[in-house]
Amino acid sequence: MSTTLKPAAPTTTTAPRRPGPLALAARQGRLEIRQFLRSRESVVFTMGFPIIMILIFAAIFDDEIGPGVSYTQYFITGMIATGLMTVSFQNLGIWIPIERDRGVLKRLRGTPMPKWVYFAGKVIMVVAIGIAETALLLAVSVALFDLELPGTAAKWFTFAWVSVLGVTACTLCGIAISSLARTARSGSAVVTPVALVLQFISGVFFVFTSLPSWMQQVAALFPLKWMCQGLRSVFLPDAFGTQEPGGSFELGRVALVLAAWCVIGLLLCLGTFRWTTRRDG
Repeated sequence: MSTTLKPAAPTTTTAPRRPGPLALAARQGRLEIRQFLRSRESVVFTMGFPIIMILIFAAIFDDEIGPGVSYTQYFITGMIATGLMTVSFQNLGIWIPIERDRGVLKRLRGTPMPKWVYFAGKVIMVVAIGIAETALLLAVSVALFDLELPGTAAKWFTFAWVSVLGVTACTLCGIAISSLARTARSGSAVVTPVALVLQFISGVFFVFTSLPSWMQQVAALFPLKWMCQGLRSVFLPDAFGTQEPGGSFELGRVALVLAAWCVIGLLLCLGTFRWTTRRDG
């Protein structure tokens, strides 16, 4: 009795499917958000600092700076702009040097992952945390200080484009300034003083027109002043525009300056960003 052995069927192996560009960016974005939330110091400072400052200044100053406009209302618009700058410019300017010093960026550059995915993850984190922080600030301001939300679609649209252009400019500038820090520890020392000075001269803590004229001129060179001015047009009465330095909210100039800083920030990133520390060569 004979048996016939059938040849074994050839086995085929399929290579694992690589995730597409959008999937890679989304994965990196989720990673960045988790890393941010795990850092209690970053969460408390980024999310809590603007609210604490609103509570402090609202308890000290309760007078009116114009017809139907209280100091608290004016201050809240500046703190919304500051919150957006903190989560983008300040947060990236501090954390990227830490990742560079720890060798994270060097290892990422040696992987097959496209370099742009790293920056896409940072942008997704900034957008997600920025939206959450702004929503929290608005909720506190409406509940405790009677802030009136925009009543027209046009003002919500202005709020959107001012925030988008401002966050874009601050994000790019944060990535660029991160290259000035020589070590992980020096990141905060480089970025924090710049952020604080900009807040004091840009009409966040004080009414902008009450500042010395030279200080107003210096502030007009940087994005935060124009972010504050654009947001004032959203949350303050239209008549208050006459008290601005230009006699109106100048939304066209706001858009032009913020867009110009987006271009400047991009050029600075392309020319200065480093994946390794100076000691790595």
